[in-house]
Amino acid sequence: MRRSKLGKSDLQVSSWCLGTMTFGSQTAAPVAFDLLDLALENGINFIDSAEMYPAPALANTYGESERIIGRWLARRGRRDDVVLATKASGPGAFVPWIREGRSNHCAAHLTAAADASLARMGTDYIDLYQLHWPDRAANFFGQLGFKPARQEASFDVEESVAALAALVSSGKVRHVGLCNETAWGTMQFLNAARRLGVAEIVSVQNPFNLLNRSLEVGLAEVTWREGCSVIGYSPLAFGMLTGKYLDNSAAADARLNRHRQYRRYSSKRALAATSRYLAIAREASLDPTHMALAWSASKPYVGSVIIGASDCRQLQHNLLAHDLELSRDVLKAIDAVHEEISNPCP
Repeated sequence: MRRSKLGKSDLQVSSWCLGTMTFGSQTAAPVAFDLLDLALENGINFIDSAEMYPAPALANTYGESERIIGRWLARRGRRDDVVLATKASGPGAFVPWIREGRSNHCAAHLTAAADASLARMGTDYIDLYQLHWPDRAANFFGQLGFKPARQEASFDVEESVAALAALVSSGKVRHVGLCNETAWGTMQFLNAARRLGVAEIVSVQNPFNLLNRSLEVGLAEVTWREGCSVIGYSPLAFGMLTGKYLDNSAAADARLNRHRQYRRYSSKRALAATSRYLAIAREASLDPTHMALAWSASKPYVGSVIIGASDCRQLQHNLLAHDLELSRDVLKAIDAVHEEISNPCP
């Protein structure tokens, strides 16, 4: 599997990254171990988690994804073979068990979050430590436009940058990144690091798929010109782009059947766009899953694409997309749909 340098770091990451968002809920530990083994066997060295995982976030499963990774690392003894990424949560009433729902990216909270993640994963260092979402009003988690908050809690980008730099200096973290971030936010973090003379962010992890290309407007140019890598998540739009929800072939425990509250990829416009993309795949004799994954990985500013799987069969199928290069005709057809139905699922 191809590997490339993540941003300006010394991290060489595989073009696919194994996501662990379902570990500890939909994916039990024995299956998670098999998935991690299979990923490494096929050249994936990049593993992504978060302190709030598994999702949907629940108080009784909080941190379980990291614990499963920790148990796997303890049994396999392959810490040096993986690039391990995780994330610190931001504020949110939907996670009141994480620092009482008032978490922000100050030094005290980031230190506590990193220490807890290190303990759960049983490791001395995190290769890539990311801020899961901004601690300010911004358009993320399904919001296309920007809506200023009526009463916004204070935030301090420079303090956050200094806190992340302190984690790097301590040896607990090797490199830092952002998630669900905007072009403005990314530049604020970059410029603050330059003012302070500390290590800059090396990546931005945002949703990126055929139904959500919003990062192409503004953020893609920022990451390309500033030397950050995009880590694209949800390349299959929670499975919607596989076509299994349109032809009713999805299993009862498939993500959107299991968690009906995930409406982000189920709107009428999303279904209409998905139907068009599936037609393009059929016309080109392509598996729609492979087409969607290959498209997400084809952009020059994308350093890695996060793929998830509920079992090894699914992961094996996803891996078949790795060497697929989409033709000019397919790419033009995809762009034509996007022009008509732009970003139905921000």
